[in-house]
Amino acid sequence: MLRMVGAGVTALFFTASPLAYAQAPSAGAAERSSAADWASSTDARIEITKAALQLTPDQEKHWPAVAEAIRNRANNRQARITKATERLSEMRDKSPLEALRDRNPVDFMHRRADALAQRSTDLKKIADAWQPLYQTLTPDQKRRLALLTILVIREVRSAVGGPREQSDEDDEE
Repeated sequence: MLRMVGAGVTALFFTASPLAYAQAPSAGAAERSSAADWASSTDARIEITKAALQLTPDQEKHWPAVAEAIRNRANNRQARITKATERLSEMRDKSPLEALRDRNPVDFMHRRADALAQRSTDLKKIADAWQPLYQTLTPDQKRRLALLTILVIREVRSAVGGPREQSDEDDEE
């Protein structure tokens, strides 16, 4: 069992590697992580999670809602990162003085609030989708899910360059 979880986590780290580039928007982030790469990485993470849980036929009935919520959240996150990358590109075309002069803190707060509201909605949908499935998981399945969660969070943090809060991704939105 531990071998399967270990193999799944290893595969997850390799498939999640493109996500490290998407964590901090940069000038070439859009080129490094295309929509197809993002979708395949998300699909791989979903399948690894499902395989690690070893769902029973009764539990499988709850899985499509979980997978859809994960995909929707990933798509929305990609859209936020793309929008932030485009905004940064526009700002790079200006001189530093122009960028400071044209900066509107009220617009920034509105963009930030919209991004946080979207993230909140997505997270709530994931929690709502997981709840019926989680209630049917055995203690062993719950431990495997917790292990996957902890390992993925650590890997993503180290790939990005150290511990940082996830909310940092939206600071430039």
